[in-house]
Amino acid sequence: MAMSLVKSSALLRTHPHFKCFLYSFSKTVAKDVDTKVTHTGQKFEDNDSRLARFTDREKQVNPHFAINLINSIPPKVVKERVVSCDGGGGALGHPKVYINLDQPGPQACGYCGLQFTLDHHH
Repeated sequence: MAMSLVKSSALLRTHPHFKCFLYSFSKTVAKDVDTKVTHTGQKFEDNDSRLARFTDREKQVNPHFAINLINSIPPKVVKERVVSCDGGGGALGHPKVYINLDQPGPQACGYCGLQFTLDHHH
């Protein structure tokens, strides 16, 4: 039974009328789809068949990208040359990392992006 189903689906994919229908369907769908760019820069061409997944719904893209939210937090000024960051601790945090602040300017945590800067007036 399963083998006959596989063979019949293979016949549908190779049938010339089916290919024509598939192309015209994806071309029609692509015109109506919203082309919002995601945080990864993902944007499809107008005739891309991957746009068919947004046929019955609006493409939902969060306008608040995480990198912009992290950059809106000012760097934390500390007096130590080496600081540790655990992302808030507990189950919501990340493994503890140590950040060297000897180089000028704010230094970011590799996990959560929080920035630390050395207070030179100590």
